[in-house]
Amino acid sequence: MGVDVVLYRVVGAGPDRRRVSYVPAEVLPDPDDVLLDLLTRARGGGRTPLLDRVDPIGELVVPADRAPQLLAELRRLAEAARAAPELAHLRRLDRLARRCRQDGEMEIRFEGD
Repeated sequence: MGVDVVLYRVVGAGPDRRRVSYVPAEVLPDPDDVLLDLLTRARGGGRTPLLDRVDPIGELVVPADRAPQLLAELRRLAEAARAAPELAHLRRLDRLARRCRQDGEMEIRFEGD
Protein backbone atom coordinates (compact mmCIF):
# COMPACT_ATOMS: atom_id res chain seq x y z
CA MET A 1 0.00 0.00 0.00
CA GLY A 2 3.03 2.33 -0.06
CA VAL A 3 3.28 5.88 -1.27
CA ASP A 4 4.98 6.23 -4.62
CA VAL A 5 6.70 9.51 -5.44
CA VAL A 6 6.52 10.68 -9.04
CA LEU A 7 8.39 13.60 -10.54
CA TYR A 8 6.25 15.09 -13.31
CA ARG A 9 7.22 17.52 -16.03
CA VAL A 10 4.71 20.05 -17.34
CA VAL A 11 4.27 19.81 -21.10
CA GLY A 12 2.00 21.58 -23.52
CA ALA A 13 1.55 24.64 -21.34
CA GLY A 14 0.04 27.26 -23.60
CA PRO A 15 -0.68 30.89 -22.86
CA ASP A 16 -4.12 30.02 -21.49
CA ARG A 17 -2.72 27.33 -19.12
CA ARG A 18 -5.87 25.25 -19.72
CA ARG A 19 -4.09 22.78 -21.96
CA VAL A 20 -1.46 21.80 -19.46
CA SER A 21 -0.53 18.15 -19.27
CA TYR A 22 2.02 16.30 -17.22
CA VAL A 23 4.31 13.41 -18.05
CA PRO A 24 6.20 11.32 -15.51
CA ALA A 25 9.92 12.08 -15.58
CA GLU A 26 10.94 9.67 -12.79
CA VAL A 27 9.20 7.34 -10.36
CA LEU A 28 10.30 6.35 -6.87
CA PRO A 29 8.12 3.36 -5.94
CA ASP A 30 7.41 2.31 -2.38
CA PRO A 31 6.44 -1.38 -2.69
CA ASP A 32 7.69 -2.27 0.79
CA ASP A 33 6.01 0.71 2.51
CA VAL A 34 9.37 2.17 3.52
CA LEU A 35 8.28 5.77 2.96
CA LEU A 36 4.77 5.19 4.27
CA ASP A 37 6.07 3.70 7.52
CA LEU A 38 8.56 6.52 7.98
CA LEU A 39 5.94 9.21 7.33
CA THR A 40 3.54 7.54 9.77
CA ARG A 41 6.18 7.36 12.48
CA ALA A 42 7.22 11.02 12.04
CA ARG A 43 3.73 12.48 11.58
CA GLY A 44 2.64 15.26 13.90
CA GLY A 45 4.61 17.55 16.11
CA GLY A 46 4.68 20.37 13.56
CA ARG A 47 8.13 19.56 12.15
CA THR A 48 6.94 18.28 8.76
CA PRO A 49 3.63 20.05 7.97
CA LEU A 50 3.87 19.47 4.22
CA LEU A 51 4.75 15.78 4.53
CA ASP A 52 2.10 15.33 7.23
CA ARG A 53 -0.46 15.90 4.45
CA VAL A 54 0.67 12.85 2.47
CA ASP A 55 -2.36 10.55 2.16
CA PRO A 56 -1.73 6.80 1.80
CA ILE A 57 -4.85 6.49 -0.38
CA GLY A 58 -4.78 9.90 -2.05
CA GLU A 59 -2.42 12.30 -3.74
CA LEU A 60 -0.38 15.29 -2.60
CA VAL A 61 1.03 17.60 -5.27
CA VAL A 62 4.15 19.60 -4.44
CA PRO A 63 4.93 22.23 -7.11
CA ALA A 64 8.48 23.38 -7.81
CA ASP A 65 8.07 26.53 -5.71
CA ARG A 66 7.41 24.34 -2.63
CA ALA A 67 10.46 22.13 -3.24
CA PRO A 68 12.64 24.11 -0.78
CA GLN A 69 10.15 23.40 2.00
CA LEU A 70 10.04 19.74 0.97
CA LEU A 71 13.83 19.52 1.09
CA ALA A 72 13.91 21.02 4.59
CA GLU A 73 11.26 18.56 5.78
CA LEU A 74 13.13 15.63 4.26
CA ARG A 75 16.13 16.54 6.41
CA ARG A 76 13.88 16.47 9.49
CA LEU A 77 12.35 13.19 8.36
CA ALA A 78 15.83 11.67 8.09
CA GLU A 79 16.19 12.19 11.84
CA ALA A 80 13.36 9.67 12.35
CA ALA A 81 14.89 7.10 9.99
CA ARG A 82 15.95 3.92 11.75
CA ALA A 83 17.30 1.71 9.01
CA ALA A 84 19.47 1.84 5.91
CA PRO A 85 16.53 1.28 3.51
CA GLU A 86 14.78 4.35 4.94
CA LEU A 87 17.86 6.52 4.52
CA ALA A 88 18.42 5.23 0.98
CA HIS A 89 14.81 5.98 0.08
CA LEU A 90 15.12 9.49 1.50
CA ARG A 91 18.31 10.11 -0.50
CA ARG A 92 16.49 9.19 -3.71
CA LEU A 93 13.55 11.38 -2.74
CA ASP A 94 15.92 14.24 -1.95
CA ARG A 95 17.40 13.92 -5.45
CA LEU A 96 13.91 14.17 -7.00
CA ALA A 97 13.11 17.23 -4.89
CA ARG A 98 16.34 18.91 -5.99
CA ARG A 99 15.50 18.28 -9.65
CA CYS A 100 12.06 19.74 -9.06
CA ARG A 101 13.49 22.83 -7.35
CA GLN A 102 15.86 23.47 -10.26
CA ASP A 103 13.16 23.23 -12.92
CA GLY A 104 10.02 25.32 -12.48
CA GLU A 105 8.24 23.11 -15.02
CA MET A 106 8.21 20.14 -12.65
CA GLU A 107 6.20 18.97 -9.70
CA ILE A 108 6.34 16.06 -7.29
CA ARG A 109 3.32 13.96 -6.48
CA PHE A 110 3.03 11.62 -3.54
CA GLU A 111 0.62 9.00 -4.84
CA GLY A 112 -1.02 6.59 -2.44
CA ASP A 113 -2.56 3.31 -3.48
